[in-house]
Amino acid sequence: MHREPYILACCCDFAGQVRGKGFPASDLETRWTKGVGWTPTNIMINCFGEIPSTPWGASGDLVLRPDPAGEIRLDFGGEETVEHLILGSIENMDGSSWACCPRSYATRALDDLRNNHGLVLRASFEHEFTVTTIEPRLGGAYGLEAVRQIGALPEVILAAAERANLAPDTFLPEYSPGQFEMTLDPALGVEAADRAVKLRQLIRAAALRCGHRVSFSPIMHKDGVGNGVHIHFSLETLKGEPVSYDAGRPHGISEVAGKFVAGVLAHGRELCAITAPSVISYERLRPNAWSASFTNLGVRDREALVRVCPVSEKPGANVASAFNFEFRAADSAASPYLALGALVRAGMDGIASNRILPKPVSASDAAKLPDEEREVSQIELLPQSLDEALDMLDGDAILMEETMRIPYVMHKRGQIRSAASAPGDQLFKMYAQAY
Repeated sequence: MHREPYILACCCDFAGQVRGKGFPASDLETRWTKGVGWTPTNIMINCFGEIPSTPWGASGDLVLRPDPAGEIRLDFGGEETVEHLILGSIENMDGSSWACCPRSYATRALDDLRNNHGLVLRASFEHEFTVTTIEPRLGGAYGLEAVRQIGALPEVILAAAERANLAPDTFLPEYSPGQFEMTLDPALGVEAADRAVKLRQLIRAAALRCGHRVSFSPIMHKDGVGNGVHIHFSLETLKGEPVSYDAGRPHGISEVAGKFVAGVLAHGRELCAITAPSVISYERLRPNAWSASFTNLGVRDREALVRVCPVSEKPGANVASAFNFEFRAADSAASPYLALGALVRAGMDGIASNRILPKPVSASDAAKLPDEEREVSQIELLPQSLDEALDMLDGDAILMEETMRIPYVMHKRGQIRSAASAPGDQLFKMYAQAY
């Protein structure tokens, strides 16, 4: 059977979905500059495949231009088809960045961090997902049998990730039945988000080839354990020197990192509209669910919005290079580009405003505080719904420019309308299929 090698130019949109257009591999050299045709309203397709509303209608033309840094081959060996994908950015017809391109949104934020503050961000997206084609053993959390049930899948994923230069770190069974976690080494700038998008596609493709299905849905059923995307981050100078750690300051948090994290906490409620942007995301962001529920800083607290991660305490350990923070109110309904860009914008506002980092308060203690004490401690309850989070974002000019914010909020409110008619159980199933 004759075949023509095929490449798909892709973007990760407002719904966190990867969409694109393909072309013969022989055309690649021209496509680096020519790109493929794209349409503004494509960004308004929600996770259910619907377009409830759009500011553009059928009008307008754009170009989706592949970026060599976004290239990945999903190669599983043998006779399996090699998937050749290239992530890119969406441009206007004159070659300028389109205002609603998620990848350009992240790139602009990272450029501002570099140019205005002399800093770069090193980050990694830690993904949890559920294998839906197995019948987990009762009480098998974190157990060997969980891995045994999915056969060669971990090895296939790790081998493909190595070939794709994604720098795999760990693969492990998680707490919830059928749940697993995959981590990658941290990367600088937009590459961290590129890797996150690539990894999701790689895991889905590997699962299909191993006879399984996976879902990155924020939560599989009501009152269950969610699938989070924990975003680890640290700051460096332009020369690559780590600057998040200062042994002489409380909890080892340097002055500049403290301002950055203070900005993230101050915008924590608004951030949720971008980092946890599904209707069911808020079933996960609740107390006692090993997820964030307040805008608190925590030291080794897995229910804090921002956690100070543990580092080696052995003599001679290079603490500065390992020192990092973890943002925990994110999931795979979010575009990694939007999540990363919003996080950076919040952090830069903290630096520019000389925000003072609040003292760490555990989530359990935050839940017990009277409202007045929470206010003094600068701790707020996270939004209880996507609708509430969008209301917060609508009033925030820092995280997202109006040219993107208006269609983004329109997109998410359309998703809320699409979800409103689904019974509770059916809604969780819809999201499980979508992600």
